[in-house]
Amino acid sequence: MPRHTTKLNPKNPSDPCSSQPPHAKGEAGGDLQAVVPNEQSGLSIPLPCSVLPVLALGAWFKNSLCLVSGNQAWLSDCIGDLDCAEHCRTHEQMARELLQRMATPPKLIAHDLHPDFHSSRFAATLAYELNVPLIAVQHHHAHIAAVCCEHGWHKPVLGLALDGVGLGTDGTAWGGELLLVNGAKFHRLGHLVPLPLPGGDRAAQEPWRMAAAALHELGRNREINSRFADEAAANTVATMLEKSLNCPRTSSMGRVFDAAAGLLGLCHTMHHEAEAAIALEQAATRYIAQSGWPAPLPDAYVIEEENDLLILKLLPLLDYLAEEKQAELGAAVFHATLATALVDWVARVAEQHGIPTVACGGGCFFNHLLRERLPSLLAQKNITALLPQRVSPGDSAISLGQAWVAAQSLIEPSHKFPLSCVTCQLPE
Repeated sequence: MPRHTTKLNPKNPSDPCSSQPPHAKGEAGGDLQAVVPNEQSGLSIPLPCSVLPVLALGAWFKNSLCLVSGNQAWLSDCIGDLDCAEHCRTHEQMARELLQRMATPPKLIAHDLHPDFHSSRFAATLAYELNVPLIAVQHHHAHIAAVCCEHGWHKPVLGLALDGVGLGTDGTAWGGELLLVNGAKFHRLGHLVPLPLPGGDRAAQEPWRMAAAALHELGRNREINSRFADEAAANTVATMLEKSLNCPRTSSMGRVFDAAAGLLGLCHTMHHEAEAAIALEQAATRYIAQSGWPAPLPDAYVIEEENDLLILKLLPLLDYLAEEKQAELGAAVFHATLATALVDWVARVAEQHGIPTVACGGGCFFNHLLRERLPSLLAQKNITALLPQRVSPGDSAISLGQAWVAAQSLIEPSHKFPLSCVTCQLPE
């Protein structure tokens, strides 16, 4: 699958909404009222400019579908994770029903960059059947695009995408990303320093493993066995980390939240989604409600440039948490310091690129403390934050972002189809 990011020149940006695609207003299928049945729930979102019809099939977690046409987008309700036959059948049925109600096929079908998602494979099936182009949209680009679409923002913008995981254009697991987004194009400006995932996906279910990974990165591998003596796999995990066995790395902010919760003893194993992050937020909220926001820790994070990327390193903060005995205080300090670190990180690139607006998306923005703290701190740096309002910050809005990126790729005159586009042609 093609993977492409385009470097931008924000000082001379093209505004994709300054020109209208040919025949957009009269395009068959442009009336979403005629496509979406009246009894169908979902969310209708006005667009800042008229676009040609595009169908987006979303991601794997919290899947949804999105159809954009004319000056309107329709975002379906969340179908669920595409990890069972029932949800996959519902996904396919909804997509086909929407297509049957359209007078003409969509001009593009959009999907996640990950080729193995059911939504990606079904997108390819539909594109083949309809003989229309297929566009793969990078996960975090879609998160930021969804926020921009909701706010009617169509100028170059910084993007702060913080979540659990999404496939990056380099084939690695992303999740703590600082982007420069301009319509159908984006450029990765920076990311969190990658942490190892001991045991791969299992580390996302067992926060103690991420805590162990943090200890290892801090040169404290020998503490893993004693700290997590109740975990039968503690010795194995310590060895895996030491020998880099089955420890893929990720820049995920979600896994940093897991590591913090594990180090503070708030959650070692999750039994439901985001349990560790929720426990961390709740502990911090209890402290702040009683004592107010603590001061951020000085020297608890590092921002360094590596290979033309601005890397945010939070290991000093995790080192502090490993010693903090008061879990609620530690959780509050984590949030205070993290917010300060993120603002400093964004401010660096805002000044460099002359862009004073940042769109914030991804599942980490379900966290009420971050949503409260970040905009006020950014405002002190004369930076405006765009946050999700009507749409979810999580993956159920991915299809909206995919559709908006795809639609803008048809507007932009620089190329007939987007550079990440795959055209599915019928066999002769």
